[in-house]
Amino acid sequence: MYIMNKDKTYRLAWIVAVPLMVCILLSGCSIGGEKKIKIFQVEEPRQKLNLPKPEALDLEKVRWIVINSKNAEEVFKKLEEEGIDPVLFGLTDKDFEILAKNFAQIRQKLQETNNLLEEYKKYYEDSGNTQ
Repeated sequence: MYIMNKDKTYRLAWIVAVPLMVCILLSGCSIGGEKKIKIFQVEEPRQKLNLPKPEALDLEKVRWIVINSKNAEEVFKKLEEEGIDPVLFGLTDKDFEILAKNFAQIRQKLQETNNLLEEYKKYYEDSGNTQ
């Protein structure tokens, strides 16, 4: 009859136990089967854009005085009587046309920007309603 000593018994236990533990660790303890996680996404509806419309500007009135070679003395005298020190900022008729064109371009660009903002607002709010 063959009798094993304690050292050989422990060595045999380790030889069996270590690979068994490694197998269990590598399998992730998935003996009972694989569990699947369901992932879903809930999209929240977009908030309305409650942006106030820009208010129209309340610009101060500018007083335009047309001075030419015929009325220059009369206009200066009238201004001095009103207590205004006459100072000239002159534009030729062509420069005045350029100034008017520049203001027209500014108005057009502002209108384009307002239209673009309205389109963004419609797109942003309408796309949230279609879902």
